[in-house]
Amino acid sequence: MTHQLVVAAPAESDIAQASEWYEEKSKGLGLEFLRAVDACLMSIRRNPLAYPKVHKDIRRALLRKFPFGTFYVVADEQIVILACFHVRRGPGTLHRRF
Repeated sequence: MTHQLVVAAPAESDIAQASEWYEEKSKGLGLEFLRAVDACLMSIRRNPLAYPKVHKDIRRALLRKFPFGTFYVVADEQIVILACFHVRRGPGTLHRRF
């Protein structure tokens, strides 16, 4: 079953801010971050139940090369990306958002 992937506005903002931060640190690193996000999203889409639940029905998939987690829920035929946080951020950040 192929799920529709929906990236919520707060998650889009998370991704854009992180990409800009990495690009400021080193030219081209922001694009590399976006490629890692894209690879992570495609992996989630291929097998959404492969990643562990971290809070109620919220699952987390980790990005390669970058210390970020992509948080999402699977609802009916949709995968909703809720956030993309640095893994060092406290769990309270996730709880406050949701």
